[in-house]
Amino acid sequence: MAYYVYILASRRDGAIYVGITNDLVRRTYEHRSKAVPGFTAKYNITWLVWFEIYDDPISAISREKELKKWKRAWKVQLVEKTNPTWDDL
Repeated sequence: MAYYVYILASRRDGAIYVGITNDLVRRTYEHRSKAVPGFTAKYNITWLVWFEIYDDPISAISREKELKKWKRAWKVQLVEKTNPTWDDL
């Protein structure tokens, strides 16, 4: 089973959210449809702008925790390395 660490954004210079899931399509849909109340629903964070795939949950959780501690500028650089135009993936 694959595990995904992902970054969502409300827009290029907007709010950013870091999360983890084992079903990226389902989880992205939940964020977009605001199925779960919370930070992403409140700030309309719906664009999937970056993700990484892991084989085991421990590695994915460690990476998510690491990214959550990063400064915003570092997260922006990470996204722009593979998605310079902030396209919704």
